[in-house]
Amino acid sequence: MRILGVRIDNLSKKEILEKIEFFLIEEKFHQIATVNPEFILAAQADADFRKILNDCDLNVADGVGIWYAFLRFGKFLQGRFAGVDLLAEILQIASEKKLSIFLAISKDGLSSFAEIKSIIQKKYPDLKIEGADIGINKQSSVINHHGMKSNSQFKINDCDILICNFGAPWQERFIKNVKSAKIRLAIGVGGSFDFLTGKIARAPIWLRKVGLEWLWRFAQEPVYRSKRIFKAVIIFPIKILFSKK
Repeated sequence: MRILGVRIDNLSKKEILEKIEFFLIEEKFHQIATVNPEFILAAQADADFRKILNDCDLNVADGVGIWYAFLRFGKFLQGRFAGVDLLAEILQIASEKKLSIFLAISKDGLSSFAEIKSIIQKKYPDLKIEGADIGINKQSSVINHHGMKSNSQFKINDCDILICNFGAPWQERFIKNVKSAKIRLAIGVGGSFDFLTGKIARAPIWLRKVGLEWLWRFAQEPVYRSKRIFKAVIIFPIKILFSKK
C-alpha cells in the first residue's frame, strides 16, 4: 500500500523476519527502510528520497501514525516494527548465521563506533564487526563517504550486512551509494544504537504498546524532538485526513 506516495509493505512481523532470512541467502543486494511519518513527509518534498524508498526491497512500518494511516484508507496494518526492535532481530539472525556486519556510524552522533561495537560484541560474540565513525555533510543532497578514503579500506564490501545510523534521508542515500552485490542486506536505523549503548532510555513497554513512545522521547529531548513530534502528530495526520489516497 502507498501512503502519500510512499510504499509500505503490509506484512506481519513473522513475514518480515522470513523475508530478511531470505535476503541473507539470496546473492544480491537488498535495502530495507523502516518508514515512519517523518519519512513520508520528507519524501513529499524530496523526489529522490521518495524514489529510494519506493525502490527498497522491503519497507517496514515504524510508528503508530502509519497504523492509523492504514485505518484511514480502510486497511489494517499487520505488523508495526520499531527500528530498534528490528535491529535487534537482525543482529540475532546475523549472530546465529555467523555473518559479518559493517556499522557506518555518524561521527556527530551520541554513540561512537567503538562503544556500539563493544556493546554488540558482548551480546553477540560470534559476530564479525567492522565499521567506522563517518562525518557527513547534511547540507548536500548527495551523501558520499565523507571522512572515508575508500570502501575497501573499511571493508564495507566484505561484509554481509551494512547498518547505518545517519538518520533519514542521509542514511538511505549513503546505502544507495555503496550498493554492492557482496552486501546481502543494508538498513538505516536512525538513533537505535543509542538505546543499545544506554545514551537514550527506551520507553516502558506499556507506552510502546499503546503507541505513545514518541511522548516519552519528547519528554527526554523536548528541544530536539519538538519539531519532529509536531510533524509526526500534527502535520502528518492532517495530510492523511485530507488525502484521497
